[in-house]
Amino acid sequence: MRFFIELSYNGKSYHGWQTQSEVNSVEGQLEYCLSKLLNTSINIVGAGRTDRGVHAKQMFAHFDFEEKISSNFVKRLNLFLPKSIYVSNIFPVKKHIHARFNALRRTYKYYLKSEKNPFFQDFSWHCFYPLDIQRMNLASQILMKYKDFSSFCKKRKDKKNNICDIYHADWSRNKIHFCFTIEANRFLRNMVRSIIGTLIDVGRGKISINQFIEIIELKNPNTCSSPSVPACGLFLTKILYPEDIFL
Repeated sequence: MRFFIELSYNGKSYHGWQTQSEVNSVEGQLEYCLSKLLNTSINIVGAGRTDRGVHAKQMFAHFDFEEKISSNFVKRLNLFLPKSIYVSNIFPVKKHIHARFNALRRTYKYYLKSEKNPFFQDFSWHCFYPLDIQRMNLASQILMKYKDFSSFCKKRKDKKNNICDIYHADWSRNKIHFCFTIEANRFLRNMVRSIIGTLIDVGRGKISINQFIEIIELKNPNTCSSPSVPACGLFLTKILYPEDIFL
């Protein structure tokens, strides 16, 4: 049977989602604990690969297991997992459903604060520049007019691999922080943090709206000189699947 895991995690102590040799990863911790409790080697496949230090409020992964899973298994698993990882649900899905390839949309949120606060430093970035949120929202709307985001990709690949459909992108602000929300069918490596860094340069007046458009249209990461924002403020918040994948 194929099972989906729904989980959340604090990414501060992890070198990202993906298992890597000699470093701590979310995937590695989850596979280790599942394998121990189910008494067999378990390989999991995530809906995506968050970078080092990035958090997730909602993440999905799948794994295969031949037997039924007991009703109290999730509780046992959470007792075994590190405190920074929480599994909210494990449920069966149709046999060939894939956590990554069957996902329709993914949503990220980024939080930044204009004032230093030691109690938010692990989950937001202190941005000391004055920002024009109206200019940043004008630039954010421009993103949805394009498909090729090669300029914001950490490693340049074939053009077809850098195509993304962005459905929503905007900035909001309350008394505590700025928040950037972006929703797309997929994201390239480092794409969200690179876009945010460039939008912040728009908001602080370092680059113009026309220069932002030029960066996108050149489709070259070497033209994007804005630094990527730190990982601490970035959260994967939602992943959407078709309803017919579930049993």
